[in-house]
Amino acid sequence: MLKEKLSEMPTWRRNLFVLWFGVFMTGIGFSEVMPFLSLYVDTLGNFTKDQLTLYSGITFSITFLMTAIISPFWGKLADSKGRKLMLLRASLGMAVVFFLMGAAQNIWQLIFFRALQGLFGGFISNANAMIATQTPKEKAGYALGTLVTGVTGGQLLGPFIGGILASIVSYRLSFIITGIIFLLVFVLVLTLVKEEFTPVARGESLSRKEVFKQLKHPQLTISLFLTTFIIQIVNQSISPIVALFVRELNHGAVGTTFWAGVVAAMPGIATMLAAPRFGQLGDRIGTHRIMLIGFTLAFSFMLPTGFVTAVWQLAILRFMIGISDATMLPAVQTLLTKTTPTQVTSRIFAYNQSFQSLGSVAGPAMGTVVAMFFDYRGIFIASAMLIVVNAGLFFYRTNSLKNDDSLNL
Repeated sequence: MLKEKLSEMPTWRRNLFVLWFGVFMTGIGFSEVMPFLSLYVDTLGNFTKDQLTLYSGITFSITFLMTAIISPFWGKLADSKGRKLMLLRASLGMAVVFFLMGAAQNIWQLIFFRALQGLFGGFISNANAMIATQTPKEKAGYALGTLVTGVTGGQLLGPFIGGILASIVSYRLSFIITGIIFLLVFVLVLTLVKEEFTPVARGESLSRKEVFKQLKHPQLTISLFLTTFIIQIVNQSISPIVALFVRELNHGAVGTTFWAGVVAAMPGIATMLAAPRFGQLGDRIGTHRIMLIGFTLAFSFMLPTGFVTAVWQLAILRFMIGISDATMLPAVQTLLTKTTPTQVTSRIFAYNQSFQSLGSVAGPAMGTVVAMFFDYRGIFIASAMLIVVNAGLFFYRTNSLKNDDSLNL
């Protein structure tokens, strides 16, 4: 019955339906291991606190480092081979890798498997590229906005599911379950997604320099890449040690994994609830003002997080940080979509994915170094300072373009 209804839909709408579910499950798959990843690392050796912090940071960030390196290659390959093939590669590759992570016997094996995860990544960026290029222009905003809710929804539920799973079953079985999720995504894409694709002929693929020549406002695009990069640094700076910080606030009491899942899920909950409303507000008052609101909220809530004394305080402030993300992340995606020609969409989305992944590398690295010198609380104070820097860079780069009505700044 469901398959018959899907076959009656226009191709772009059917693809959106399937890929929404795909990115939703991908969001769950990636985020559900976050509440217990550092605790899993702790089971693979007898580490001191500084060693545990360092290895947790490496284990978390190595995935994103490899994604940053490989994303432009996958984006270029998608232009010549098609996005569906890239979606199949990513989902099947990650399924295998998660099975391997559940079988890791020491920290170095786990780090290696996390690196492989980064190499096989790119599902969400290719889903965005497929929807952006195959949806009618008048429906593009709606389609991309819908896809964002799938990612956010998955990231929202993931930590809850991961925290509950790890409390009921072992950490290793949680990785196996995640691998099964990615296998399901692979089957759905293989059987239901249809791509109307015209490959770029051999020798006609644009160089990086030629890609940027296609852009009307390349400086704005680079500015948006940098904004994405710093937002991701701030968001991910605490990710490798969130469970360890919760354990410290919880004074070693039971339920650490569950509460770590709650804290990790708070930004996603807030973003999912607030993003549509801020999107509508941005249409009325302009993206530039929405970004100003976002930066102000992010600083106002990040700084006091460094002084929390209880888990519930941490959860509330992380929720508020999610509200600030709801203003900034959709605005960046919208501006990239509006200013990117269709023929280079995959490449620009891939470059943005690289900057996002680099932020996911730099964030844990910064958090690890700061925590080793100033304990976990210093991470939030350093992140607040970065928010100020990001706001300054964004408004400096975009101020001269505010009068261009086509950008809707």
